[in-house]
Amino acid sequence: MMGVAVLGSTGSVGESTLDVLARHPGRFQVVALAAHRNAKKLAAQVLRFQPAYAALADESAVAELITLLGDKAPATRVLAGTGALEEIARASEVHCVMAAIVGAAGLQSTLAAARAGKRLLLANKESLVMAGPLLITAVNEGGATLLPIDSEHNAIFQCLPPGSRAGVRPAGITRILLTASGGPFRDTPVEALDTVTPEAACAHPNWVMGRKISVDSATLMNKGLELIEACLLFGLSPAEVTILLHPQSIVHSLVEYVDGSVLAQLGAPDMRTPIAHALAWPERIDSGVEFLNLLKAGRLDFRAPDTEKFRCLALAQAAAYAGGSHPVLLNAANEVAVQAFLERRLNFPGIAAVIEAVVQRGSGGPLGGLDDVLAADAEGRTRARERIVGMPRNASVKGAHA
Repeated sequence: MMGVAVLGSTGSVGESTLDVLARHPGRFQVVALAAHRNAKKLAAQVLRFQPAYAALADESAVAELITLLGDKAPATRVLAGTGALEEIARASEVHCVMAAIVGAAGLQSTLAAARAGKRLLLANKESLVMAGPLLITAVNEGGATLLPIDSEHNAIFQCLPPGSRAGVRPAGITRILLTASGGPFRDTPVEALDTVTPEAACAHPNWVMGRKISVDSATLMNKGLELIEACLLFGLSPAEVTILLHPQSIVHSLVEYVDGSVLAQLGAPDMRTPIAHALAWPERIDSGVEFLNLLKAGRLDFRAPDTEKFRCLALAQAAAYAGGSHPVLLNAANEVAVQAFLERRLNFPGIAAVIEAVVQRGSGGPLGGLDDVLAADAEGRTRARERIVGMPRNASVKGAHA
């Protein structure tokens, strides 16, 4: 039986993972559950799965978790702090780690799982964007197995030749085509974006996701981060990754080969499909996902993205080409700007404006190790906060309620 740790268990990917695991109780055992600070939801999960470990990164929320559990989970050891996530990732009972913590907060535990030689199910794209070469090295040196969970990268992985390895260019490939739904503002006039609300940005037309990634999808930054991620996962240059808007979210990505063949992975827009694939790889198991009905879908549309309208995508593409600390600065500034937008301190176009200002002012130097990554991340966050404070009043989203 495979012991599984779900880091980020209270988020949308974590909940989908637990749904798949619950369908196969004879094959998987939930060994550890971890979240940031949602003690109430984590307690409910612990009571259901009775894991050996439960952890909250925010130490201030642990007392609530302990109170909620009472004596109903006697075999569960409660841990606290960011170091607890790394401890769980290295635990001998854990064979597989779902890395589903959003943002830079998931980097250290992801690296710990890679160094410990685990089967690493990577849903935390920021780990690759920030420290891709370090993570790939840790995977190879630790003997880990890295399996992508993003629907697009998992689709690409399913279309690759057998034996493909993380960070190594697969034989015979000419390019990868990453698909994007275009988000809720795909057809919104650019002049109307000044007043869109966080609620509208989080109302994704196809996927059920957390607030941060929903905003990233609305700005197309999510696709930009995925481009950087794809280059690192599959050993490609940015020029070999093409982005296509595909409103139906049925073709999850495509791989083009030198002989003219194009392989695609299709399926309903449900994260349980890539999760089930990675959990059981190289086998296939039931995911609980509704089977795709192409007759019902009716049509599949594709078009190029508008990078003038969605500046975040253009900024991410530029960072992918620049390399060094540019992707780290990009990601850090984006996390701060998205949070400001969700808190109505910044309007929607202001997200791209903040990121552009930070990346332009950043040092952009090479990354020699994890300390350099963390320093660039801190620089990006500081500059982004300074930029937001200094922005004019018309960059506020206060008027977006109308």
